Amino acid sequence: MSEMITADLVDLDLSAETKEAAARALAERMVTLGRVTDLEGFLADVAAREAQMPTGLDGGIGIPHCRSEHVTEPTLGFGRSAAGIDFGAPDGPADLIFLIAAPAGADDAHLTILSSLARQLMNAEFTSALRAVDDAAAAAALIRGDESPAAAASTVPEGTESAGGSKNSVAVSAAASADTATGTTSDTTDTTSDTTADAGASGERPFRIVAVTSCPTGIAHTYMAAESLENAGREAGVEVVVETQGSAGFTRLDPAVIAAADGVIFAHDVPVRDKDRFAGKPTVDVGVKAGINKPAELITEVRGKAARGEVSAGSAPGTPVERSGDSAEGYGTKLRKWLMSGVSYMVPFVAAGGLLIALGFAIGGYTVNKAPSVMDHFVWTQADSWGALLFQIGVVSFGFLVPVLAGYIAYGMADRPGLVPGFVGGAISLTINAGFLGGLAAGLIAGGVVIGIQKVKIPAALRGVMPVVVIPLISAAIVGFLMFVVIGKPIASAQKGMTDWLNGLTGTNAVLLGALLGLMMCFDLGGPVNKVAYTFATAGIAVASPSDSAMKIMAAVMAAGMVPPLAMALATTVRGRLFTQTERENGKAAWVLGASFISEGAIPFAAADPLRVIPSAMVGGAVTGSLSMAFGATLRAPHGGIFVVPLIGNPFLYLIAIAAGVCVTTALVVVLKGMRKQAPEGTGAGVADTAIAAKVDSKEPVAA
Repeated sequence: MSEMITADLVDLDLSAETKEAAARALAERMVTLGRVTDLEGFLADVAAREAQMPTGLDGGIGIPHCRSEHVTEPTLGFGRSAAGIDFGAPDGPADLIFLIAAPAGADDAHLTILSSLARQLMNAEFTSALRAVDDAAAAAALIRGDESPAAAASTVPEGTESAGGSKNSVAVSAAASADTATGTTSDTTDTTSDTTADAGASGERPFRIVAVTSCPTGIAHTYMAAESLENAGREAGVEVVVETQGSAGFTRLDPAVIAAADGVIFAHDVPVRDKDRFAGKPTVDVGVKAGINKPAELITEVRGKAARGEVSAGSAPGTPVERSGDSAEGYGTKLRKWLMSGVSYMVPFVAAGGLLIALGFAIGGYTVNKAPSVMDHFVWTQADSWGALLFQIGVVSFGFLVPVLAGYIAYGMADRPGLVPGFVGGAISLTINAGFLGGLAAGLIAGGVVIGIQKVKIPAALRGVMPVVVIPLISAAIVGFLMFVVIGKPIASAQKGMTDWLNGLTGTNAVLLGALLGLMMCFDLGGPVNKVAYTFATAGIAVASPSDSAMKIMAAVMAAGMVPPLAMALATTVRGRLFTQTERENGKAAWVLGASFISEGAIPFAAADPLRVIPSAMVGGAVTGSLSMAFGATLRAPHGGIFVVPLIGNPFLYLIAIAAGVCVTTALVVVLKGMRKQAPEGTGAGVADTAIAAKVDSKEPVAA
């Protein structure tokens, strides 16, 4: 691994007058050494990072940095300006400028060293030595941490401790930062020891704080804030343990450490991961720069809250993108997660509303949708009245479907600020008859609008009203305008066209559609492809009076989804010797799971033998889906398995379709498994058991 900084990357007489010019001057040196392949592309990435938050720090430091695909290896450039350059720090221009260039896929070892440099910049002796050094090679050695004490002393004014010593060595600090990734920083250990010793002398334990620091790039400010808080804690006689959610590793604090803490400090510019771990404690929540610039004030504030008994409430779970913890995910992956966020919140409304409507029809007959409001007419002793009551409650539940879909797509993108414009856009979609497609568009637009608004810099005095007044007002107005005036009519036309197409499906076309939906339902057993097919079906029946074609599609989807677990249960019964003991036990549970339309019941078998189980399940699912469509079976309920057979049109033929698919899948699995050597007893499904247990436990009411 080549050195991250050399004399050629140091400019002790940086003549640039602006931060852009300074970044360009240092970046040109990187280009000359082959560390950066595209100067303009790299500078654009630096500027984009700078636009998120100024990188100037108190003490005359500017630290522009970014991840970029134009960087070939982690590189540091250092410039020293006599006149100073404005990097947006509160105390004025910076004379020490570090340009940090990290590749888009930098490894943890490199990033640990970069984060160590960030921590070193909080050390006054280190920065003093950099201001005094008069040789580029010596400056590079000092930054790397390999300058000998004697050599460093020759470049530092008399009376100043050598910056090349172990206290200031980036190499030593890198080790400390690496310890941080495992939750045991050297500095923190020293702090804990010192403060504990003091506490022992006085008979009292020190005040304990746990902190989380994070910044958009996770390279510099994250670790500088951590160092600053730890130093301030040491001076105040307070134990401070920091979890750095940055690029050099993310290791959660020990739950015992969190439980023992008296207060919490969040210094972050990106969402804190697993924030609910810290609920119920006095909490100070600020931006990452506050953690760097005023750590003592933050410690004082959290101690004051603890004295007053102020604690934080439990936080809502993070959005899907936050939970992934991977900022480098592609747009396609994020889009899928945003859409699945909306679907996961929508599904309970579909299940509850659909089953209530189906029960209403079963009890009150198929004219129940024409019954008067139960507010005006309800007879306790009449079944028709109870049927009408269930039907009307179900219709109200269905009325939330599209707004909830849109609202939680926006939530997946922009967190809680996205809820208002998302719900408004979804409701407008219903008003203009844009339906399910309109809800998808409204959710994506609402999330994008909120993200755009949040990037606008506003005066500090207005920040308090932004999430309560400004963001909801502006975002709802923009989304409403776009839905009513710009895109609503085209989407409504597309929705009508799709509905007309489905209503016109007959004969071969309907059978082919059933086969396709069956393949999708059995492909990933509750995964994204399965969810697409299920959502397509439920969207069609999410109205008070769905079309006959929509109910046929719902029936085909549920029938196909029941096939994999039922087939695995049957296969373990008729050819048990082809399966391990664990799989045979799973087969017993699969009878119930399959009958209940929980496709995940087949996951242990698919995980243990995917090349045989999944194709077999897909063939059986396609057979069932096509037969269900050919038989004209209909279903008003979005869930329930065999327990809603009385609500199915042509129930006898419907069950035959399911039985046919189960037999086909069972036969294929038995044949394919019989062609290979039998697996040893007791192997093959242990890991999968855990997966299915976890997945079913966390499953929404639908088993799509």
